[in-house]
Amino acid sequence: MSKRSKEDAKRWVEKAAVFYKISGKRIALAEYTNPSGQFIQDEMYIYVLNPRGTMLAHGVNERFVGEDFSELKDADGKSFIREILDMANSEGSGWVTYKWYNPVTKEVWPKTTYFRKVDDLIICSGVYGE
Repeated sequence: MSKRSKEDAKRWVEKAAVFYKISGKRIALAEYTNPSGQFIQDEMYIYVLNPRGTMLAHGVNERFVGEDFSELKDADGKSFIREILDMANSEGSGWVTYKWYNPVTKEVWPKTTYFRKVDDLIICSGVYGE
């Protein structure tokens, strides 16, 4: 597994935001959810929420799309999605750290996610072990 930094997550979100601006919402959301697409590398992927917490795209599990994630908690009971929503809706972008399942190691690890609100999308990506 490659070691990625928080700055990698931020660059990933910025790349996804540019892709959205160029391609439009429908194509961008489809590409973010494409399991063999350009927005999935090792443990890094894009996921997108609307301002109320509905999953609009998910790079690892397309079955999450359309589900309400607003009350989701991490392994320690932290309401990290609510924290993302609150900060994105008030500040536009930020960082949240929580404990989450790593799809590469198959273990729960600390994960730091960068998110940015672009129009009515909250584009997110995180790295493990930060």
